[in-house]
Parts: sequence; C-alpha cells; structure tokens
Amino acid sequence: MEDNSKIVIRRRKKKSHEAHHGGSWKVAYADFVTAMMAFFLLLWLLSMTAPETKAALSQYFESFSIIKSESQQSGTSILDKSTGVLEIDKKTQKGSSRIKQEKRATPEELAAMMRMAIDDKLQAMKKQVLIDTTPEGLRIQIVDNEGSEIFRLGSDEPTEKAVQIIRLVSENIREQPNRIVIEGHTDSAPFKTVQKTNWELSTSRASAARRALENNGVDPGRIARVVGYADQELLIREDPKDPRNRRISIILLQ
Repeated sequence: MEDNSKIVIRRRKKKSHEAHHGGSWKVAYADFVTAMMAFFLLLWLLSMTAPETKAALSQYFESFSIIKSESQQSGTSILDKSTGVLEIDKKTQKGSSRIKQEKRATPEELAAMMRMAIDDKLQAMKKQVLIDTTPEGLRIQIVDNEGSEIFRLGSDEPTEKAVQIIRLVSENIREQPNRIVIEGHTDSAPFKTVQKTNWELSTSRASAARRALENNGVDPGRIARVVGYADQELLIREDPKDPRNRRISIILLQ
C-alpha cells in the first residue's frame, strides 16, 4: 500500500508540473507567428513602395530623434512628420532632376551629332543646312540655294527638300529636353501684296516649320517661341538679296 501511495503522489506531481508549464509554449508560438506575419507584411509593403519614397523614409529615420520627439508638444507622433517626409521626397526628386540636367548633351555635342546625321543621310543637301552654336544654344539653319528653295515662291508651303531636312532634324532632337525657338527670315527683295509682306511671310514660314517638327514627333510643349524677322537679320549682309538669307532657324536653347 505504501508503494502504491508513492506512485499516486508522483503522478499527481507530474500532472501538476504539466499543468503549470503546458500552456506557455502556445503563447510563445503565437508571438512568433505574429512577428513573422508583421515581417512579411513589411517586406510586401516595401516591395510596393516607389524608390523615391524609400529614400525619403530612410533619410527621415536616419535623422529622427526620440529625445527631440518627446520634448515637443504633447500629442505629436511620428505620423505628424508626414509633411517632413514629403519635403524630403521633393528634395530627392529635385536631386534626380538635377542629375538629368547634368547629363543633357552640350550644344557642341548636339552639333556634332547633327553634322554626322546630315553627312550620312542628306549629303546632297548638305550645303543647305548650316549648323553652329550661339550664346542661346545649338542653331540649325535651313537655307535657300539658287534654284533649290525650301519654300514655294511667296508661300509658306515647304518643298520636298525642306520636308526631308526637317524630318531628319526632328529625328535627332525629339528625345532631347531642350526648349526650341523657331525663326523665319527672308531676303530684302520687296514682297508685298494686299495682305502679306515679308513680315507675315517670315512668320508664317516659321509656323509651318513648327508644325512640321511637331508632326515628326517633337513635343509641342518644348516650343518656346516662333517669330518672323523679315529681312532684319540677314545671313549674308553684304548681299541682302542673296537666296541664303531666305531661311528657317531652329535653335535648341541651353
């Protein structure tokens, strides 16, 4: 009987021990599962976040101080800092824009690119395309030659040669970010009808060149101005009636 009583006592102690420790692992396991869910949720959210936002959040937490936060007015929280995060994000975007601007091709690089394209594809019309740089930027001038006009006589309708040249120019400048100025010029030969002078003619030809650029894929938002100068900005000053004074200037601003 004594041995049996000892066995009963041991069993009771064992059951008491199991009852004391049996539920604790469930709590630990539940905490572990919750933590893993939170971790994978965080990974998913990060994968859905834009790179600029990640950079802004990273910069925010690098400069965040719990001491400063506690010393501020009661009731503030990390959520109240959202404006600061947005400001950092804007700075990041400005930095990205600055990098893009630094990578913009120089007028000299654009000029070299255009000359290569003209030599390669428009060798026969090479003399009618003048490329140089000015304080404003890259200037591409499409000029008349004797017997080889870029516009019909007294009209703003471009000839086939002008169409080909403007198409090639468009192909080489439409991916550039530079804003564009288009100028129309005439020679000093008197041209006057009831409704049109050299002023109107030069302006309408500049507008025709603008339309041609846009039809060939140049963003209309890049056009800074379109202007006609009549015979006030002669290319060949010593001969005001030289056909090369009749021209269109396309300027890519710096």
